[in-house]
Amino acid sequence: MTDPEGPEPGVLGLSADEVLTTTRAVRRRLDLSRSVPRSVVEDCVRIALQAPSGRNRQRWDFVFVEERRTRAQVAHLWRRGLTAPPPASGSAGPAFSRMAFASAEWGRISRSLIHLADHLHEVPLLLIPCLRVESRAELDSIRGQAGGWGSVIPAFWSFMLAARERGLGTAWTTNHLSYEKEMAELLGLPYATVVQVALTPVAYTLGTDFRPGPRAEARELMHWNRW
Repeated sequence: MTDPEGPEPGVLGLSADEVLTTTRAVRRRLDLSRSVPRSVVEDCVRIALQAPSGRNRQRWDFVFVEERRTRAQVAHLWRRGLTAPPPASGSAGPAFSRMAFASAEWGRISRSLIHLADHLHEVPLLLIPCLRVESRAELDSIRGQAGGWGSVIPAFWSFMLAARERGLGTAWTTNHLSYEKEMAELLGLPYATVVQVALTPVAYTLGTDFRPGPRAEARELMHWNRW
């Protein structure tokens, strides 16, 4: 139920369902001319802190890049990753997808991705979420990966949801991970014990009227008792 007194200043007052269903990957509608106050970012991080993490170890860190020159260098590495060959799947066939790559929807995504590539260096704030590990060998097993990623991705997604409620746009990307070591050197990250997970632009959006995106029918994804 909406608060009869209205939302607090700086937030949109969306319901939980609205935030969850309208947090879009925003690429074209980022306001490149408006800075993002650190106080707003800190509010989003405080919410992200409540996300679950394995054994409550909270072994994640968020690296925010706002310095103009460094943003340009980060964007350069990200663009290099955009053109790098995708990771080998081990299969000669196409990767599984519930969206046809010949569809109009994929065409829109592709065009918006090109737009982001052209303007990423202009986005006022870039965020790289990271996971602390004792060594990278920790992620060699499926259990290690599940525990590791499961300890940072919920916090990252919570940040993105909190950002949406505050009129900020984000977009989950992983292109730069093809050059993760170079990015670590650029940002002074200890590569052996800090693993980068993703990268998102953070900026106010041009308008806040986002709607649920096209998705498969829920029943197509559901399995009861057996596959």
